[in-house]
Amino acid sequence: MYLNHIENSVIQGILLTENMADNLPQLQELEQMAKPSVWKGYLEDMVPFFANFAVRVCIAVLIYFVGKKIVTWLRKLLCRTLDRSGADEGVKQFLDSGAKIILYFILAIAVIHQLGVETTSVVALLGSAGLTLGLALQGSLSNFAGGVLILLFKPFKVGDYIIEDTHGNEGKVSEIMIFYTKLLTADNRMVVIPNGVLANSSLTNVTQQDKRRLDVFVGISYEADIRKAKELLTELLSKEEAVLKEEEMAVFVDALDESSVRLGCRLWVAMEDYWNVKWRLNEQIKEIFDANQIEIPYHQLTVNMKS
Repeated sequence: MYLNHIENSVIQGILLTENMADNLPQLQELEQMAKPSVWKGYLEDMVPFFANFAVRVCIAVLIYFVGKKIVTWLRKLLCRTLDRSGADEGVKQFLDSGAKIILYFILAIAVIHQLGVETTSVVALLGSAGLTLGLALQGSLSNFAGGVLILLFKPFKVGDYIIEDTHGNEGKVSEIMIFYTKLLTADNRMVVIPNGVLANSSLTNVTQQDKRRLDVFVGISYEADIRKAKELLTELLSKEEAVLKEEEMAVFVDALDESSVRLGCRLWVAMEDYWNVKWRLNEQIKEIFDANQIEIPYHQLTVNMKS
């Protein structure tokens, strides 16, 4: 028993000695690293690296702020050049949006290069990423193409009032961007519509022309004097200053409805006067018909009670 214990101890000692012999180079390296002089050397080597990196960061920050000022100046210069050339407001907004993206991309590449990153690898990475994103974002590319088509064919411009027929959106065009067009509604809401939708659907440009036809309808009783009602309407239209006298004006019987004879008035007004004239005529028609005992019928419900 005692001899077995001694034999095991000898074997363990031999194995420990062999392991130490195998790991001797690593142990010596750790011993060298543990020496204070070695750590001091590492620190001395790191100080120039961090100092150089700090200088790069400071220069990169300077490049960013100076570049940002240059980007702003170039965008203003582009807008002034387009103003002098008489370019449409939508064209100016579209080109300004594109120039902003391109200039800030160049600025970002310059900052990355100053930090010591290889720009060739970054550009290659962005190229492959752009191809992947292009396949994933086909809708955005369609919107970009739609924006180009809008600027080329000009179905509308900034300031026009349009109605998008597919989804029923309508409003005044406030801005034409690279991917989207912004509409300001009559109740001051901002509607953002993708350019691809506007380029691939029908729309109505309400304010493209300088004048607009106005149709006003009113129903009178079957017992009322139709000739007198038409004379009153004709006189009313002739006194309206906003009516374009050089255009055709008509008063006519439009339909024989179930409970009334519907009279129509057709006239032309300037685009900016359309709604004011429409509202004013509706009010004045009611007043002159009341003054001349011409009844405007309305739906009534008669209930007979039987006991």
